[in-house]
Amino acid sequence: MAGFHLSDLLELPLPRFDVAPLLHTKAPQVTGVRVQLEMQTLWQQFDQLDTEMIVTKAGRRMFPTFQIRISGMDPAAEYVLLMDFIPVDDKRYRYAFHSSSWLVAGQADAVAPSRMHFHPDSPARGAQWMKQTVSFDSLKLTNNLLDDNGHMILNSMHRYQPRFHVVYADPAPNSHLNAHRNFSSFSFPETRFLAVTAYQNHRFTTIL
Repeated sequence: MAGFHLSDLLELPLPRFDVAPLLHTKAPQVTGVRVQLEMQTLWQQFDQLDTEMIVTKAGRRMFPTFQIRISGMDPAAEYVLLMDFIPVDDKRYRYAFHSSSWLVAGQADAVAPSRMHFHPDSPARGAQWMKQTVSFDSLKLTNNLLDDNGHMILNSMHRYQPRFHVVYADPAPNSHLNAHRNFSSFSFPETRFLAVTAYQNHRFTTIL
């Protein structure tokens, strides 16, 4: 579509922290968008145990899978959906088996290369996104800093917050000039997790 290219999103000024956008600065196509986390009960179960998410060199799908339901979109407008992951803090962790808890083990490793994962159905009209659950089941996590498969690169033993972004695919000429107005970001505290190469807390095996 004229005026919009996925490559424009690579320069998107996504917020570093989970701060509610100022509604009056946003395009009307995104101001009314609302997002509900699916499988919230399962996420909360994991969160109570300090969620651990397995990462591998080859790439591993998330469990629980990040799934959401969306409302408030302009049915006729087109949107791109994407995710990224940001460090929760600047710490590296280790699991203390004697106390079944995570402890700070030192300063975080160098930040892994920042990537975005685009939902494969993007762009699509709001009516399509809103009619069913949106699942990011194709997203994979890796700890391979040299990954060339497009997986999300994370450091093991670090804590992360997944973020979800809705971007209005503005067809207007020079739409990149309004990029800061055309997106809205969402995060859910219960989806925070520690990246691990194997489950440290044995209690996770009772949930799976």
